[in-house]
Amino acid sequence: MAKSRQSEIVVVGGGAVGCGVAYQLARAGHTDVLVIEKEPALASVTTSQAAGLVGQVRNTLERTRLAMWSVQTFSELEQDETAPAGWRQVGSLRIALNEKRVEEFTRMKEVAMQAGLEVEFIDRQVAQQKWPLLDFSQVQAVLWCPTDGYLQPSDLTMAYATQARRLGVTFQTGTAVKRVTVNKGRVTGVETDQGRVDCQLVVNAAGAHAYHLASDAGVELPIVPVRHEYFVTVHAEGLHPALPVVRIPDATLYLRAETAALLCGGWEPKSVSSDPRGFPLNNDPPPIEPDWDVLGEFASQLSPLMPQVNELGIRNVFKGWPTFTPDGRFIIGPSCRLAGFVMAGGCNAHGVSGSAGIGRHVVESMVDSEPSEYVASLSPDRFTEQQWDWQTACQQARHYYENYYALDH
Repeated sequence: MAKSRQSEIVVVGGGAVGCGVAYQLARAGHTDVLVIEKEPALASVTTSQAAGLVGQVRNTLERTRLAMWSVQTFSELEQDETAPAGWRQVGSLRIALNEKRVEEFTRMKEVAMQAGLEVEFIDRQVAQQKWPLLDFSQVQAVLWCPTDGYLQPSDLTMAYATQARRLGVTFQTGTAVKRVTVNKGRVTGVETDQGRVDCQLVVNAAGAHAYHLASDAGVELPIVPVRHEYFVTVHAEGLHPALPVVRIPDATLYLRAETAALLCGGWEPKSVSSDPRGFPLNNDPPPIEPDWDVLGEFASQLSPLMPQVNELGIRNVFKGWPTFTPDGRFIIGPSCRLAGFVMAGGCNAHGVSGSAGIGRHVVESMVDSEPSEYVASLSPDRFTEQQWDWQTACQQARHYYENYYALDH
């Protein structure tokens, strides 16, 4: 066993969330931070499978403002030419196919205006100019947000890491955390396969393994891995990186250009989850084989607006286990069950786009004696201090995934 080392704070997990948390901690003056990642490189697991979409139009003022703050952070990171975040501020088109969705978009526009976010309804002709390959003839409404866009998830993670290193944060890859060590109800460190690290605080940003790390420390949380897939086609004429992101909630679809190809994904009406109790901390989640029926249904849903999709071959399928919670909200902040144990998990497929905000919320939950009502509502205590069961929790988490684009969700 290697000699032990010390750090004020250990962040477990080197994806977008873990590195985003480390960056925000360092900006807040907490520079004695060590990020531990089991894979040989950062951003190698769930982050690497993310589509990277960043949308600010939300149903609540709190979430809209948070998304706006995240965009500001991404724009700032992009200015560093040595480690840009892969941020493309191409705007987004949100497409309504029925009147109820138009009414929802109208309410969302009102929220955006309250938050100071620029959005507007545009007519079909203007939308056609922005996305020439889509057929807007049957579209009921299009909501345009010029400051939305998309990220390259690995680039964003490396940008966080670069800035955090400059502020004093250290990173240790190829190191597996075995357990959180505890004495008299307080975190004392972590044991890894490379030795012990003594610390005062552990931030759990372990993605699909966040459940295991918490459970082993005596903090039982309903963090449910739910399968998510999207495909990238072969090269197609008319596609280029400057095209806006497109969301079609009534077809449960999102799409964007991936260089000169089409990236298309969606939310499955019959989702598949994995019980984290079925695999240990030191094992990967179950492997995922491409579900061609599901991917084919995505293409089928898109074809009325883009018939060309049926002619495009699929080059790659991306798939992973983003974690969902029964109430669809992050699990962020210290646990009353274990002093020094802080959660940054249950990201509900917002791990990349929400990473800046998650980092900010983690810092607020740790250092502010009276965090905002919203941040307080994300506490892990909402689960540990009340009764729940795994069967119901998994059903509710899958329901949230399946209804990701449901009206007013």
